[in-house]
Amino acid sequence: MTATGEDHVTARGGPWWWARRRSAVFDVSLAVVSALECALEGIPFARDAGIPVAAGVVFGLVAGSVLLVRRRWPIAVVLVAIAITPAEMGFLMGVVGLYTLAAAELPRRIIASLAGMSLVGTLIVTFVKTQQDMSRGDLEIGDWFVPFAAITMSLGFTAPPVLLGLYVGARRRLMESLRERADSLERELQLLAERAEERAEWARNEERTRIAREMHDVVAHRVSLMVVHAAALQAVARKDPEKAVRNAALVGDMGRQALTELREMLGVLRSGGGERREPGASVPLAAVGVAAAAAAAASRAADDEGPCLAEIDELVGQSAAAGMVVALSVEGDVRAYAPLVEQTAYRVVQEALTNVHKHAAGAKTYVRLAHRVSEIAMQVENEPPEEAASSARLPSGGNGLVGMKERVSALGGVFVSGPTDAGGFRVSAVIPAS
Repeated sequence: MTATGEDHVTARGGPWWWARRRSAVFDVSLAVVSALECALEGIPFARDAGIPVAAGVVFGLVAGSVLLVRRRWPIAVVLVAIAITPAEMGFLMGVVGLYTLAAAELPRRIIASLAGMSLVGTLIVTFVKTQQDMSRGDLEIGDWFVPFAAITMSLGFTAPPVLLGLYVGARRRLMESLRERADSLERELQLLAERAEERAEWARNEERTRIAREMHDVVAHRVSLMVVHAAALQAVARKDPEKAVRNAALVGDMGRQALTELREMLGVLRSGGGERREPGASVPLAAVGVAAAAAAAASRAADDEGPCLAEIDELVGQSAAAGMVVALSVEGDVRAYAPLVEQTAYRVVQEALTNVHKHAAGAKTYVRLAHRVSEIAMQVENEPPEEAASSARLPSGGNGLVGMKERVSALGGVFVSGPTDAGGFRVSAVIPAS
């Protein structure tokens, strides 16, 4: 962040109450000049007042040096200038004091009152002095000159510094407000960048979860069936060579299907990538938006090309070919749904059948689909496995049920799973049709 506002002032601080050293040097110079001026003007004042000249000079030095504190106490400087106006000294201090007073952040009524007092004081002193000069014969002009000179001199010493001070003060406050606004905008941009980075990280995590779920659904079911068929192939290789050949062909087909689906998924992932970047390089916000749009498009393309409900028969047939006793029943009028709805319904049935292969080999399984007016319901229920049934000893990562629930919940559906009273297991899901 750039050093503006208070940070900028603190970085270049000066002594005492000055914000910068340059300001302190300038004020000291003005105070010296003002003190010398008042000291010189104190000589005629001392002669007219009948006091020692040294006293008048000292008085002028002390009064003029008050200008040193004009930034700290501008009101005091103006009051001192007004007080020594009858002595005809402190003109520089009066002009600079009025300018500083008008430029300071003080109430306008105070500025107007002190400026009015200075105007009246200068007017009276100028009027009296001009009248005395005309009485002594120093000036031979008409009577109109006295008020004209008094008004002109008072306005000339009061109005310009006040107006200039008001302008400079307003400009300074405007610049400070602009700096504060720039700092505020910079902070807002930083917050937006942090939020964009958080959203991008969230999107990456969501995409990783979706990819992991797809990989699990694609690999787990195919590989589970391959393991079941391989176990059956080992058991019947010598007893029934023809069945062994059929099982071997099924294993090969399922392996090829699994590889095909994996290649399609990896192709989508590769197509969504952009140019390579150096490790640790920053990514612009525009690039994040482009990458997010590409990922969304790739996700939609993957969803459109995914499995559908028409493939449920083939899915059930594969499980039946692997030795599972499975029955499929469909209720209601079969119709088309959104691609993502059909894909989710297919994946739920697929993962439920995979779990039966893993945990209840040999158990009779029922797959039910119900097409309703505004939703589609599916249920996969298996009976308790026979104690004598052989187990393929398939590993389980514990992510199948979690992935199914995430899929269904993302579409606003309801997912329920758990053991049945008969000792089996049931997986049920209801997904809105739109």
